[in-house]
Amino acid sequence: MTDSDATFAPRRVSRRIGAIAESATLAVDAKAKALKAQGRPVIGFGAGEPDFPTPDYILEAAIAAARQPANHRYTPAAGLPELREAIATKTRRDSGYDVPASQVLVTNGGKQAVYQAFASIVDPGDEILLPAPYWTTYPEAIALAGGTTVEVFAGEDQDYLVTVEQLEEARTERTKALLFCSPSNPTGAVYSPAQVREIGEWAVANGIWVITDEIYEHLTYDGVRAASMPVEVPELADTCIVLNGVAKTYAMTGWRVGWMIAPKDVIAAATNLQSHLTSNVNNIAQRAAITALTGDLDAVEAMKEAFDRRRKTMVRMLNDIPGVECPTPQGAFYCYPSVKGVLGHTIRGARPLTSADLAALILDEVEVAVVPGEAFGPSGYIRLSYALGDADLVEGVERIQRLLSEAH
Repeated sequence: MTDSDATFAPRRVSRRIGAIAESATLAVDAKAKALKAQGRPVIGFGAGEPDFPTPDYILEAAIAAARQPANHRYTPAAGLPELREAIATKTRRDSGYDVPASQVLVTNGGKQAVYQAFASIVDPGDEILLPAPYWTTYPEAIALAGGTTVEVFAGEDQDYLVTVEQLEEARTERTKALLFCSPSNPTGAVYSPAQVREIGEWAVANGIWVITDEIYEHLTYDGVRAASMPVEVPELADTCIVLNGVAKTYAMTGWRVGWMIAPKDVIAAATNLQSHLTSNVNNIAQRAAITALTGDLDAVEAMKEAFDRRRKTMVRMLNDIPGVECPTPQGAFYCYPSVKGVLGHTIRGARPLTSADLAALILDEVEVAVVPGEAFGPSGYIRLSYALGDADLVEGVERIQRLLSEAH
């Protein structure tokens, strides 16, 4: 083939899809599992996934649903009417946001809700304000929708919480929406009701949509409450999309049931998209979700108690490492320490200059998998999930402690 022939060779993968980066968190988790399968004693802090099984009463509902022939057929693309009603009822109960079932769309997990939210309101050239550190999927979903991500960074000195002043500085005439996530993945930061209200009022005043991800709403600690922005700022309701799902609260990550709550025209548009993209969500999973949402939160509280214990242990142990600074997360199940004080030092003959370098060194030297900060924004940080057993958590952090104690 000549150079001229190569110039006109057809593109095998579209620019849009070819530009998508692999999910860094899933990649780290997959690598850790592959190493474990080889018999290596890897401890993985990568995946944001509860280590608890889905509660038995939810499993029993799924088993019963699988025996019903009606669940073997297509159902409405927007979701089972009973589940949409259950989501509306649960939303009133848990956050105080009063919406009709007609404004609910059931999706194949929270990720589909994220993508469809952006796809439904974003046009090419629109800018989306994205507080950083951010969940790795957000910028990819924005790009797929044709939007441009504008990062607004808040570091450990701000407890990873952006301010209205920062948002205003980043706003332009092309700003269409703000992605808001509290409690946060990856930092565990939680905005106070006053901060939520201030940001919501700023969005209303400037005609900016808010897409608010509330999937960690039940996982808060130390008496902290996760405030829902359309509740704090009711006038935002017509330009607000709420994302949620059963994955984190009920240990149902593999069941793939999420949802979006939005104004009726947005829900209609997103439902049309979903009708062509995936049709309806798995009916057995939807039936299980109904049982989860209409039941009590006792199992959730038991899981949260374990997460809280692990949180305290991990924060203490990380802060004992010279050069590591870990703010105490108030929600979710992640720690997001700064490792900038370690970078540039020599460790076992290596000199990591970025958090990606450091994460690779930690995996190679002590067989512990963490996610580098580059997956969530600027370098200089690592994310560790404490949604794993207590013994593995302590052993994993102790390995990191021993390794980083050698830095000089």
